[in-house]
Amino acid sequence: MASAFEYAPAPESRSVVDIAPSYGLFIDGEFTEAADGKVFKTVSPSSEEVLSEVARAGAEDVDRAVKAARGAFGKWSALPGSERAKYLFRIARIIQERSRELAVLETLDNGKPIRETRDADLPLVAAHFFYYAGWADKLDHAGYGANPRPLGVAGQIIPWNFPLLMLAWKIAPALATGNTVVLKPAETTPLSALFFADICRQAGLPRGVVNILTGYGDAGRALVEHGDVNKVAFTGSTAVGKAIARSIAGTDKKATLELGGKGANIVFDDAPIDQAVEGIVTGIFFNQGQVCCAGSRLLVQESVQDEVLDALKRRLTTLRLGDPLDKNTDIGAINSAEQLSRITALVETGEAEGAERWSAPCELPSSGYWFPPTLFTHVTQAHTVARDEIFGPVLSVLSFRTPDEAVAKANNSQYGLSAGIWTEKGSRILAVANKLRAGVVWANTFNKFDPTSPFGGYKESGFGREGGRHGLEAYLDV
Repeated sequence: MASAFEYAPAPESRSVVDIAPSYGLFIDGEFTEAADGKVFKTVSPSSEEVLSEVARAGAEDVDRAVKAARGAFGKWSALPGSERAKYLFRIARIIQERSRELAVLETLDNGKPIRETRDADLPLVAAHFFYYAGWADKLDHAGYGANPRPLGVAGQIIPWNFPLLMLAWKIAPALATGNTVVLKPAETTPLSALFFADICRQAGLPRGVVNILTGYGDAGRALVEHGDVNKVAFTGSTAVGKAIARSIAGTDKKATLELGGKGANIVFDDAPIDQAVEGIVTGIFFNQGQVCCAGSRLLVQESVQDEVLDALKRRLTTLRLGDPLDKNTDIGAINSAEQLSRITALVETGEAEGAERWSAPCELPSSGYWFPPTLFTHVTQAHTVARDEIFGPVLSVLSFRTPDEAVAKANNSQYGLSAGIWTEKGSRILAVANKLRAGVVWANTFNKFDPTSPFGGYKESGFGREGGRHGLEAYLDV
């Protein structure tokens, strides 16, 4: 007899979103085919179902989009900030009105659970547009001097892990400061950006202010290298970020690069264990670990290591992996076959190097791209799984004895994007946080975001800040 407390399926309806069989590029306020007629398919990671066919931009399309953005720049930048704010407020309200539709779309195209797109992604997307709408008529008071000027045309390239949220991080401050935009979404998750193009039309945004180019890396490269682009904003891998930095070296293009990470989540012996375990789970298994600031290295004080690991393993056995559209699902699909292959290879390397693997017992669906929640123990700082960004639901566990050792191990990374501290002592939080070389340090929480807070990294995690007042500077001539 089934228990009264067993979960019953609670699928969100797909009928709330209408996906067209094909989409064009969004240039100068209109959807248009690629100049060479090329297209590609976008696939749902949880089922491998083809969702739609999308135009593939080339260099000629990039040039058209940049010219459209340049043509719109004069009038857009000349508008009073209060007028630009009206468009941003309107976009934010439409996003809220269409949030259920967009959440389902994002889950279908990305593979993450509907609970995350519905409760985290979409509210933050709207919040970023609301926040920067509020700044549009206050730029003189942002701390960058009187009458700061926009840069011009912003070329923006976003990743697949938070497609619509990364779009908001890029487009909202660019428009608020008077710039125009050419944005290229990731090839595996183009749909929410194309739906956003429709929102721009619905909001009455002037033609050419926002242009969306779906395509592959060659389109992104052409956008970065275009001579009439004034600002490059990129979120993605460190390898591509380095290539972009080399490409724009010697030019007058301004850039922000938000790249990889290998965040340390530090648990001291006085931490509230149950709370810390929830923070560890949020830090590495949210969005299947496909988060640049994920807490993928767990540093536990030796005296509580066994207690923390026992509690963590018990918690991982309760996570539900499966249909991302089911509201009960905790762990969704990996975004692509390519990413799944990378995760699998790095995990196999970890085992080959002597780290001990433990994966939560769960049944993987027969179709789609899936990987179980996994942790490694007996890990040293020399192990690949402790150094390389896996970008998947894989946690590496190391131990420490003293706060100084915890700081040394946390900072022993080529990355410097995020870190977490778990302790009941406020003085320890402040002392340790001040020594961590990370752009964001969370205390007794993890993966908490707010549009008023700047985000960015050090070292190979990139440079520049997005979000907050600091995020305005990247789009202003200061």
